[in-house]
Amino acid sequence: MQKTKVRTAVIGAGKMGSIHAKVYNQLEQSDFIAVVDTDANKARPLAEQYNCSAFSDYNDILGKVDAVTIATPTVTHLNLAEMFIKNNIAVLIEKPLAANVTEGQKIAELAKKHKIVVAVGHSERCNPVVQAIKRLDIEPKFIEANRISPYPFRSMDVGVVLDVMIHDIDIILSLAASKIRKIDAVGLGVIGEKEDICNARIVFDNGCIANITASRLALKTERKVRVFSRQVYVSLDYFKKSGIVIKADPNINVVKWINEHQEAGDFDLTTVNWPDLLHIEELDIDDKEPIRLEQENFLRAVMDSDFMPEVSAQEGLAALECAEKILESVKKNQWNEK
Repeated sequence: MQKTKVRTAVIGAGKMGSIHAKVYNQLEQSDFIAVVDTDANKARPLAEQYNCSAFSDYNDILGKVDAVTIATPTVTHLNLAEMFIKNNIAVLIEKPLAANVTEGQKIAELAKKHKIVVAVGHSERCNPVVQAIKRLDIEPKFIEANRISPYPFRSMDVGVVLDVMIHDIDIILSLAASKIRKIDAVGLGVIGEKEDICNARIVFDNGCIANITASRLALKTERKVRVFSRQVYVSLDYFKKSGIVIKADPNINVVKWINEHQEAGDFDLTTVNWPDLLHIEELDIDDKEPIRLEQENFLRAVMDSDFMPEVSAQEGLAALECAEKILESVKKNQWNEK
Protein backbone atom coordinates (compact mmCIF):
# COMPACT_ATOMS: atom_id res chain seq x y z
CA MET A 1 0.00 0.00 0.00
CA GLN A 2 1.70 3.19 -1.16
CA LYS A 3 0.16 6.08 0.73
CA THR A 4 1.44 9.22 2.39
CA LYS A 5 -0.96 8.71 5.27
CA VAL A 6 -2.64 5.69 6.81
CA ARG A 7 -6.21 6.02 8.07
CA THR A 8 -6.09 4.66 11.62
CA ALA A 9 -8.45 3.76 14.44
CA VAL A 10 -8.15 2.44 17.97
CA ILE A 11 -10.35 -0.42 19.12
CA GLY A 12 -10.88 -0.19 22.87
CA ALA A 13 -10.97 3.04 24.88
CA GLY A 14 -9.29 1.73 28.03
CA LYS A 15 -5.84 2.68 29.32
CA MET A 16 -3.85 1.11 26.45
CA GLY A 17 -6.36 2.35 23.88
CA SER A 18 -5.91 5.88 25.21
CA ILE A 19 -2.13 5.62 24.87
CA HIS A 20 -2.38 4.35 21.30
CA ALA A 21 -4.89 7.08 20.43
CA LYS A 22 -2.53 9.77 21.69
CA VAL A 23 0.35 8.46 19.57
CA TYR A 24 -1.76 7.93 16.43
CA ASN A 25 -2.92 11.51 16.76
CA GLN A 26 0.69 12.72 16.89
CA LEU A 27 2.21 10.69 14.05
CA GLU A 28 2.62 12.49 10.74
CA GLN A 29 1.90 9.33 8.74
CA SER A 30 -1.36 8.70 10.62
CA ASP A 31 -4.77 10.11 9.76
CA PHE A 32 -6.53 9.27 13.02
CA ILE A 33 -10.14 8.53 12.11
CA ALA A 34 -11.92 6.93 15.05
CA VAL A 35 -12.14 5.38 18.49
CA VAL A 36 -14.36 2.30 18.81
CA ASP A 37 -15.58 0.80 22.06
CA THR A 38 -18.72 -1.19 22.84
CA ASP A 39 -19.23 1.31 25.65
CA ALA A 40 -20.07 4.54 23.84
CA ASN A 41 -19.52 6.50 27.06
CA LYS A 42 -15.85 5.49 26.92
CA ALA A 43 -15.35 6.02 23.20
CA ARG A 44 -16.97 9.45 23.00
CA PRO A 45 -14.72 11.50 25.36
CA LEU A 46 -11.55 9.96 23.93
CA ALA A 47 -12.69 10.72 20.39
CA GLU A 48 -13.59 14.28 21.35
CA GLN A 49 -10.13 14.73 22.86
CA TYR A 50 -8.53 13.98 19.48
CA ASN A 51 -11.23 15.44 17.26
CA CYS A 52 -12.18 12.16 15.59
CA SER A 53 -15.29 9.98 15.36
CA ALA A 54 -16.61 7.67 18.08
CA PHE A 55 -18.35 4.36 17.37
CA SER A 56 -19.72 1.51 19.47
CA ASP A 57 -19.99 -0.94 16.56
CA TYR A 58 -16.78 -2.20 14.94
CA ASN A 59 -18.54 -2.65 11.60
CA ASP A 60 -19.05 1.12 11.36
CA ILE A 61 -15.39 1.72 10.50
CA LEU A 62 -15.09 -0.94 7.78
CA GLY A 63 -14.08 0.77 4.53
CA LYS A 64 -13.12 3.93 6.42
CA VAL A 65 -9.72 2.88 7.81
CA ASP A 66 -6.55 1.14 6.63
CA ALA A 67 -5.15 0.04 9.99
CA VAL A 68 -6.34 -0.43 13.56
CA THR A 69 -4.86 -1.09 16.96
CA ILE A 70 -6.78 -3.70 18.94
CA ALA A 71 -6.50 -2.79 22.64
CA THR A 72 -9.34 -4.89 24.03
CA PRO A 73 -9.42 -7.88 26.43
CA THR A 74 -7.31 -10.80 25.20
CA VAL A 75 -10.32 -13.08 24.73
CA THR A 76 -11.67 -10.76 22.01
CA HIS A 77 -8.49 -10.61 19.91
CA LEU A 78 -9.23 -13.47 17.51
CA ASN A 79 -12.75 -12.37 16.54
CA LEU A 80 -11.73 -8.75 16.05
CA ALA A 81 -8.54 -9.59 14.16
CA GLU A 82 -10.40 -11.98 11.88
CA MET A 83 -13.02 -9.38 11.01
CA PHE A 84 -10.49 -6.68 10.18
CA ILE A 85 -8.06 -8.95 8.31
CA LYS A 86 -10.84 -10.32 6.11
CA ASN A 87 -11.74 -6.71 5.29
CA ASN A 88 -8.15 -5.93 4.24
CA ILE A 89 -7.42 -3.82 7.31
CA ALA A 90 -3.98 -4.13 8.95
CA VAL A 91 -3.98 -4.79 12.69
CA LEU A 92 -1.68 -4.10 15.58
CA ILE A 93 -2.80 -6.36 18.43
CA GLU A 94 -1.85 -5.53 21.99
CA LYS A 95 0.07 -8.37 23.63
CA PRO A 96 -0.53 -11.20 24.01
CA LEU A 97 -1.47 -12.04 20.43
CA ALA A 98 -4.42 -14.18 21.56
CA ALA A 99 -5.91 -16.00 24.52
CA ASN A 100 -4.17 -19.25 23.57
CA VAL A 101 -1.87 -20.80 20.96
CA THR A 102 -4.73 -22.22 18.87
CA GLU A 103 -6.29 -18.78 18.47
CA GLY A 104 -2.87 -17.23 17.86
CA GLN A 105 -2.21 -19.72 15.07
CA LYS A 106 -5.52 -18.77 13.43
CA ILE A 107 -4.56 -15.09 13.45
CA ALA A 108 -1.12 -15.83 11.97
CA GLU A 109 -2.70 -18.03 9.29
CA LEU A 110 -5.24 -15.34 8.42
CA ALA A 111 -2.46 -12.76 8.08
CA LYS A 112 -0.54 -15.02 5.73
CA LYS A 113 -3.59 -16.05 3.69
CA HIS A 114 -4.87 -12.50 3.16
CA LYS A 115 -1.38 -10.95 2.96
CA ILE A 116 -2.28 -8.40 5.61
CA VAL A 117 0.16 -6.79 8.04
CA VAL A 118 -0.38 -8.06 11.57
CA ALA A 119 1.84 -6.66 14.31
CA VAL A 120 1.85 -7.53 18.01
CA GLY A 121 2.20 -4.88 20.70
CA HIS A 122 5.23 -6.19 22.55
CA SER A 123 6.24 -2.59 23.17
CA GLU A 124 9.24 -3.54 25.31
CA ARG A 125 10.91 -4.74 22.10
CA CYS A 126 10.81 -1.06 21.12
CA ASN A 127 12.17 0.08 24.47
CA PRO A 128 15.32 2.15 23.80
CA VAL A 129 17.21 -0.20 26.14
CA VAL A 130 16.34 -3.24 24.00
CA GLN A 131 17.06 -1.34 20.80
CA ALA A 132 20.49 -0.49 22.23
CA ILE A 133 21.34 -4.10 23.04
CA LYS A 134 20.28 -5.16 19.55
CA ARG A 135 22.91 -2.81 18.14
CA LEU A 136 25.61 -4.71 20.08
CA ASP A 137 24.91 -7.80 17.92
CA ILE A 138 25.94 -10.32 20.59
CA GLU A 139 25.35 -14.05 21.03
CA PRO A 140 23.98 -14.54 24.57
CA LYS A 141 24.87 -17.60 26.61
CA PHE A 142 22.86 -16.64 29.71
CA ILE A 143 20.02 -14.16 30.13
CA GLU A 144 18.42 -13.21 33.44
CA ALA A 145 15.28 -11.07 33.47
CA ASN A 146 13.33 -9.75 36.45
CA ARG A 147 10.05 -7.92 36.04
CA ILE A 148 8.24 -7.25 39.31
CA SER A 149 5.71 -4.64 40.43
CA PRO A 150 2.80 -4.03 42.81
CA TYR A 151 -0.56 -5.43 41.71
CA PRO A 152 -1.69 -3.38 38.67
CA PHE A 153 -5.46 -4.07 38.91
CA ARG A 154 -5.67 -4.51 35.13
CA SER A 155 -5.48 -7.46 32.71
CA MET A 156 -7.10 -9.57 35.40
CA ASP A 157 -8.34 -12.00 32.74
CA VAL A 158 -4.78 -13.36 32.43
CA GLY A 159 -2.05 -14.33 34.89
CA VAL A 160 1.37 -12.76 35.31
CA VAL A 161 2.89 -14.91 32.54
CA LEU A 162 0.65 -13.58 29.76
CA ASP A 163 0.34 -10.12 31.29
CA VAL A 164 3.92 -9.33 32.30
CA MET A 165 6.43 -12.12 31.68
CA ILE A 166 5.53 -12.34 28.00
CA HIS A 167 7.43 -9.08 27.41
CA ASP A 168 10.67 -10.74 28.49
CA ILE A 169 9.79 -13.98 26.72
CA ASP A 170 9.54 -12.07 23.43
CA ILE A 171 12.82 -10.23 24.01
CA ILE A 172 14.66 -13.39 25.08
CA LEU A 173 13.42 -15.33 22.05
CA SER A 174 14.68 -12.56 19.76
CA LEU A 175 18.09 -12.49 21.51
CA ALA A 176 18.60 -16.26 21.80
CA ALA A 177 17.54 -16.86 18.18
CA SER A 178 17.25 -20.61 18.73
CA LYS A 179 14.65 -23.30 19.26
CA ILE A 180 13.59 -24.12 22.80
CA ARG A 181 14.88 -27.44 24.13
CA LYS A 182 13.45 -27.45 27.66
CA ILE A 183 11.39 -25.33 30.04
CA ASP A 184 11.03 -25.67 33.82
CA ALA A 185 8.79 -23.28 35.73
CA VAL A 186 7.04 -22.74 39.05
CA GLY A 187 4.29 -20.26 39.86
CA LEU A 188 1.59 -19.45 42.35
CA GLY A 189 -1.71 -17.57 42.44
CA VAL A 190 -2.15 -15.46 45.56
CA ILE A 191 -4.77 -12.82 44.72
CA GLY A 192 -6.87 -15.05 42.46
CA GLU A 193 -6.85 -18.30 40.52
CA LYS A 194 -4.35 -17.07 37.91
CA GLU A 195 -0.65 -17.13 38.76
CA ASP A 196 0.66 -13.89 40.29
CA ILE A 197 4.31 -14.93 40.58
CA CYS A 198 6.33 -17.15 38.28
CA ASN A 199 9.90 -18.20 37.60
CA ALA A 200 10.91 -20.00 34.43
CA ARG A 201 14.17 -21.47 33.19
CA ILE A 202 14.45 -21.90 29.42
CA VAL A 203 17.18 -23.96 27.76
CA PHE A 204 17.76 -23.39 24.04
CA ASP A 205 19.25 -25.72 21.43
CA ASN A 206 22.23 -23.42 20.91
CA GLY A 207 23.19 -23.68 24.61
CA CYS A 208 21.77 -20.34 25.72
CA ILE A 209 19.96 -20.45 29.06
CA ALA A 210 17.42 -17.90 30.27
CA ASN A 211 16.05 -17.39 33.76
CA ILE A 212 12.92 -15.22 34.02
CA THR A 213 11.09 -14.01 37.11
CA ALA A 214 7.81 -12.11 36.99
CA SER A 215 5.66 -10.94 39.87
CA ARG A 216 2.74 -8.58 40.39
CA LEU A 217 2.95 -8.90 44.18
CA ALA A 218 6.09 -6.86 44.80
CA LEU A 219 6.32 -3.72 46.90
CA LYS A 220 8.33 -1.90 44.25
CA THR A 221 8.70 -1.85 40.48
CA GLU A 222 11.79 -3.41 38.95
CA ARG A 223 12.45 -4.25 35.32
CA LYS A 224 15.98 -5.48 34.77
CA VAL A 225 17.86 -7.87 32.53
CA ARG A 226 21.42 -9.15 32.49
CA VAL A 227 23.02 -10.74 29.45
CA PHE A 228 26.20 -12.82 29.48
CA SER A 229 28.00 -13.48 26.21
CA ARG A 230 31.52 -14.22 25.02
CA GLN A 231 31.81 -10.65 23.78
CA VAL A 232 30.28 -8.61 26.60
CA TYR A 233 28.39 -8.57 29.87
CA VAL A 234 25.37 -6.26 29.76
CA SER A 235 23.25 -5.02 32.67
CA LEU A 236 20.07 -3.15 31.74
CA ASP A 237 17.35 -1.31 33.60
CA TYR A 238 14.19 -0.90 31.48
CA PHE A 239 12.51 1.30 34.05
CA LYS A 240 15.40 3.79 34.34
CA LYS A 241 16.34 3.39 30.66
CA SER A 242 19.97 2.85 31.54
CA GLY A 243 22.59 0.17 31.11
CA ILE A 244 26.27 -0.70 31.30
CA VAL A 245 28.46 -2.84 29.08
CA ILE A 246 31.63 -4.61 30.21
CA LYS A 247 33.61 -5.78 27.22
CA ALA A 248 35.79 -8.88 27.40
CA ASP A 249 38.75 -8.20 25.09
CA PRO A 250 40.01 -4.91 26.59
CA ASN A 251 40.18 -6.57 30.05
CA ILE A 252 42.63 -9.33 29.09
CA ASN A 253 45.60 -7.11 30.00
CA VAL A 254 44.00 -6.48 33.41
CA VAL A 255 44.22 -10.20 34.22
CA LYS A 256 47.86 -10.24 33.13
CA TRP A 257 48.56 -7.17 35.28
CA ILE A 258 46.97 -8.81 38.34
CA ASN A 259 48.93 -12.05 37.85
CA GLU A 260 52.22 -10.18 37.50
CA HIS A 261 51.68 -8.26 40.74
CA GLN A 262 50.58 -11.39 42.59
CA GLU A 263 53.75 -13.18 41.53
CA ALA A 264 55.95 -10.23 42.44
CA GLY A 265 54.21 -9.75 45.78
CA ASP A 266 55.01 -6.03 45.67
CA PHE A 267 51.50 -4.63 45.66
CA ASP A 268 48.48 -4.81 47.95
CA LEU A 269 45.68 -5.82 45.59
CA THR A 270 43.04 -5.16 48.27
CA THR A 271 43.60 -1.44 47.70
CA VAL A 272 42.67 -1.67 44.03
CA ASN A 273 39.29 -0.27 43.00
CA TRP A 274 38.04 -3.13 40.82
CA PRO A 275 35.73 -1.08 38.52
CA ASP A 276 38.70 1.13 37.61
CA LEU A 277 40.39 -1.88 35.99
CA LEU A 278 37.45 -2.87 33.81
CA HIS A 279 36.42 -1.55 30.42
CA ILE A 280 32.96 -0.29 31.42
CA GLU A 281 30.79 1.73 29.06
CA GLU A 282 27.44 3.39 29.57
CA LEU A 283 25.07 1.95 26.99
CA ASP A 284 24.13 4.47 24.32
CA ILE A 285 20.36 4.69 24.75
CA ASP A 286 17.94 6.84 22.76
CA ASP A 287 15.02 8.53 24.47
CA LYS A 288 12.27 7.36 22.14
CA GLU A 289 8.81 6.40 23.36
CA PRO A 290 8.42 2.61 22.79
CA ILE A 291 4.79 2.74 21.60
CA ARG A 292 5.61 5.58 19.23
CA LEU A 293 8.41 3.54 17.64
CA GLU A 294 6.13 0.50 17.58
CA GLN A 295 3.39 2.39 15.74
CA GLU A 296 5.84 4.07 13.36
CA ASN A 297 7.18 0.67 12.32
CA PHE A 298 3.65 -0.73 12.03
CA LEU A 299 2.47 2.09 9.77
CA ARG A 300 5.64 1.91 7.70
CA ALA A 301 4.96 -1.81 7.16
CA VAL A 302 1.41 -0.96 6.08
CA MET A 303 2.74 1.54 3.54
CA ASP A 304 5.76 -0.48 2.40
CA SER A 305 5.36 -4.22 1.74
CA ASP A 306 9.14 -4.70 1.96
CA PHE A 307 9.20 -3.53 5.58
CA MET A 308 8.34 -5.67 8.62
CA PRO A 309 6.75 -4.44 11.86
CA GLU A 310 8.91 -4.67 14.98
CA VAL A 311 7.06 -7.79 16.18
CA SER A 312 5.23 -9.84 13.55
CA ALA A 313 2.30 -12.20 14.07
CA GLN A 314 4.70 -15.16 13.85
CA GLU A 315 6.94 -13.69 16.54
CA GLY A 316 3.93 -12.92 18.70
CA LEU A 317 2.82 -16.52 18.21
CA ALA A 318 6.26 -17.82 19.21
CA ALA A 319 6.09 -15.82 22.45
CA LEU A 320 2.61 -17.16 23.10
CA GLU A 321 3.74 -20.76 22.47
CA CYS A 322 6.61 -20.30 24.91
CA ALA A 323 4.28 -18.74 27.50
CA GLU A 324 1.90 -21.68 27.17
CA LYS A 325 4.76 -24.13 27.74
CA ILE A 326 5.71 -22.19 30.85
CA LEU A 327 2.13 -22.40 32.12
CA GLU A 328 2.09 -26.14 31.41
CA SER A 329 5.25 -26.53 33.48
CA VAL A 330 3.76 -24.42 36.28
CA LYS A 331 0.74 -26.75 36.33
CA LYS A 332 2.98 -29.81 36.31
CA ASN A 333 5.06 -28.45 39.19
CA GLN A 334 2.05 -27.21 41.15
CA TRP A 335 2.73 -26.71 44.81
CA ASN A 336 0.77 -29.10 47.04
CA GLU A 337 -1.18 -27.58 49.89
CA LYS A 338 -0.54 -29.17 53.26
